[in-house]
Amino acid sequence: MSTSNERTPPVGTKFPKMGLTIFTVMSALAAEKGAVNLGQGFPDFDCDPRLLDAVNDAMRKGLNQYPPMTGVPVLREAIAAKIEALYGRKYDASSEITVTAGATQAIITAVLALVKPGDEVIVLEPCYDSYVPNIELAGGKVVRVPLTRGTFRPDFPRIAAALSPRTRAIVINTPHNPSATVWTREEMLQLQDLLAPTDVFVISDEVYEHMVFDGKLHQSVARFPGLAARSLIVSSFGKTYHVTGWKIGYVAAPAVLTAEFRKVHQFNVFTVNTPMQYGLAAYMASPEPYLQLPAFYQRKRDLFREGLARTRLKLLPAEGTYFQCVDISGVSQLKEDEFCKWLTTEFGVAAIPMSALTVDGDDQGVVRFCFAKKDETLRSALERLAKL
Repeated sequence: MSTSNERTPPVGTKFPKMGLTIFTVMSALAAEKGAVNLGQGFPDFDCDPRLLDAVNDAMRKGLNQYPPMTGVPVLREAIAAKIEALYGRKYDASSEITVTAGATQAIITAVLALVKPGDEVIVLEPCYDSYVPNIELAGGKVVRVPLTRGTFRPDFPRIAAALSPRTRAIVINTPHNPSATVWTREEMLQLQDLLAPTDVFVISDEVYEHMVFDGKLHQSVARFPGLAARSLIVSSFGKTYHVTGWKIGYVAAPAVLTAEFRKVHQFNVFTVNTPMQYGLAAYMASPEPYLQLPAFYQRKRDLFREGLARTRLKLLPAEGTYFQCVDISGVSQLKEDEFCKWLTTEFGVAAIPMSALTVDGDDQGVVRFCFAKKDETLRSALERLAKL
């Protein structure tokens, strides 16, 4: 029962232009229309039962209370060993590795730790949709630099032009969501040279590090001393081990950066699920699950590309991640967002418009599919897309 004194004060909004994420919108539409959801990037298949067993074992051993704020030591040690084995850089497990509640929490924590009001942060668009609001929450100014139109490769002259005395950081992402491009060694060296005379930090989103195809190598910033010294590297167990709902990731960074990161981390999540940390540490004793991931996803990529090649959609390169982008101009002149709604409603396949992942909605006539699905899911989607 309400009274005359019952009144919610005016809220006001920090984000007047922001609504639901495109992933939420398209997943809801897919569910409503009974569509095959190739929009949001998560697998529809199970993880390795051995990983579940390892977590269950930890639970039954009583490892169910708060862990250390930084992550359980055995997991941080496993992460440090993996990075050294793959990329040749040794991080101290106690002072340079932090376990996080997924990569998204890691990214906002990195931004809040580094960025002060008025600082500029460069983002390369299109990009994962949390970057921009994270920077704005910190009071920073987003400096948008488009990736090269048509290829989505880094445009170093434009990045150089965007640098200023107020630039605090740059956010990079390779393998890249949403375009599926993978930075080369030469491009990483260009970035290293470009930033060498500056005090700009790097937030390196490497959540798809184990999904690189056709014999290419993931060029982690950890491979490049001049970048590693100024970088916070973000990765995700959810992506690597097909458990996106677990929301566990980590950050590797030099001790001085890690100390600042942990100042924020301790007050926005404090700790991360204890038995899952122990389970992941036990499971990481074998590198096979992540070493075989490129071949696992390349087979799915090839199956999906083979089917798409028989449609009027134009395939773009897919060098890494579990995404495939297509040019829709041979099918429709609709804007990307309208095309995705039409495709979901009329043909029963959900995709993501690339324009939704830019600040100004730049429309290049390209949409993104996720192929981290069972083969039968992909075949079902391809049957529907063949009718375009």
